[in-house]
Amino acid sequence: MKKLLLPVSFILLLLQASCITTERESATSKNADRVFSPTPEGQRARLTPTSVLNSVRTAHEFSDPKAKDRFVLLLQGTKIISSKARFLIISSKGDTLRNEVMPALALLNERDLEDPQAATVRDKEIAILKSMNNFFSEDKFTSPAVPRTMEAAAVDDQEAWQAVREDNRSVGFDYTAAGGRERRLAYARKLNKTVIVAE
Repeated sequence: MKKLLLPVSFILLLLQASCITTERESATSKNADRVFSPTPEGQRARLTPTSVLNSVRTAHEFSDPKAKDRFVLLLQGTKIISSKARFLIISSKGDTLRNEVMPALALLNERDLEDPQAATVRDKEIAILKSMNNFFSEDKFTSPAVPRTMEAAAVDDQEAWQAVREDNRSVGFDYTAAGGRERRLAYARKLNKTVIVAE
């Protein structure tokens, strides 16, 4: 009798455990009778030209010395090398101060490549992602945006340039735009807008 007690109790315990597992599985499943099947390959979500592949964000004083604005760089597209980079500056109040779109290749710094002529697509994509990570580095922000000793720059909007020059608390942001042109942006408080003060 003692020899049968141990195996019988083990079998009963095993049956009880299997019933508990079945209850638990059916409780989490929407339909316990349905067998799981993955979504067919043709119906899966695909990347579109507006898909965000990478994003870099920071906060820095720009339009208001008392509050930080958000600086955002988004990489949108289906492939890194052929995507678009969207550069946004959003004020602390939620207003869009700058919305600029440029090709991702504008972020490519050839100094990051060992051999620019022999660089593969993968090498270029890695260099673009590295450039994104350094896009908002602290050394790209300057204050004042236009020093008083600086001569008048050849910019389209001289009134805006003068307004930024007169503001000692203005903050400038330097970056490389499409075509490899270096730019400095600043916020003209008098005119209530973001302007290019050097190109």
